[in-house]
Amino acid sequence: WVPARARMPAEKASDGIWQDAEVRFDSAIASLDLRAGEMLIDAMSSVEDTKGNNGEKGTLSITNLRLIWRCQRNSKTNLSIGYGAMISLNIRSANSRLRGNTQALFVMTKFHAARFEFVFTNLVRESPRLFTTVQAVYRAYDTSRLYRDLKLRAAIVKNKELIHLPGEEMYNRVQGVWNLSSDQGNLGTFFITNVRLVWHANQAENFNVSIPYMQMRSVRIRDSKFGPALVLDTTARCGGYVLGFRVDPKEVLQTVFKEVTSLFDIFGKKPNFGVHFSAEDKAAPLQSLTVMQESDDVEIVEAAHTDADTAATMSAYYADDATGDDRELTISDELGVAIEALPDGITAKSLWAVI
Repeated sequence: WVPARARMPAEKASDGIWQDAEVRFDSAIASLDLRAGEMLIDAMSSVEDTKGNNGEKGTLSITNLRLIWRCQRNSKTNLSIGYGAMISLNIRSANSRLRGNTQALFVMTKFHAARFEFVFTNLVRESPRLFTTVQAVYRAYDTSRLYRDLKLRAAIVKNKELIHLPGEEMYNRVQGVWNLSSDQGNLGTFFITNVRLVWHANQAENFNVSIPYMQMRSVRIRDSKFGPALVLDTTARCGGYVLGFRVDPKEVLQTVFKEVTSLFDIFGKKPNFGVHFSAEDKAAPLQSLTVMQESDDVEIVEAAHTDADTAATMSAYYADDATGDDRELTISDELGVAIEALPDGITAKSLWAVI
């Protein structure tokens, strides 16, 4: 399979599901609402964002896709951290203004070639809930990637039978499907389930592809040099592949097309992201943890959120270069001295604004 023509990052929004893949700062309140298929697993009302908002008490919501932290004093100060952007979770000592020197959860992430570090401190003493819950949910996310990621040549077929995922249901098995990735094509078999579409070559089980509905952008029938083919466009997030399959006869092609289209539409309305959990104590709904602020009889004109504001917020979370190598030196026009080169979008002025 060869990636389709280059797509700009702006298409990411049209890919639909961003919650588990991105790191966002000070987002619009609406973007913190749970999307279809996203479930609240736990919520803690006394958690400090120790690195970026030390001294600020907030609410940490743990869903099956991300961590959401909201400042209790100002809900416009918030974080959305997708598990797909996380690199590691660690428990280390941190200096909290509200709890002093204490154990905290360190979350290392990578997004858009930048590394961000987040530090969360549970303000409830002697409670390991923050550590155990986040680690358990992230582990469940990390071990269920076949529900969400397009996989090539994976160990998903054994003795010509699909290895089912938990909760996966088989809807159809179609023989005589040609994969059109090469000039001559490869004959194989389709497995159509409620989670994904799987194809494998009849002569080599390890020559296969698993395509979750989550990573499909469109399903259509298009003419090819091999005749009418089922064409699947995938999201930029998984490489922007265009996959073509020939199904004979045409009546079977139409049946497969209708079936895959129907399951794709159903998944869009009620996605299964594969993160399964069971909680001994059910998390309280967000509404019960939200304190409504009484409005004064005045009109408040909000200032526009600028790129400089975003840069200043992000700079508080930048992780130090793990390699230990010094960055290139450059002359700062603002300071008039030599400094290490700053990441793109960050200025010396925005860094000083954080202090």
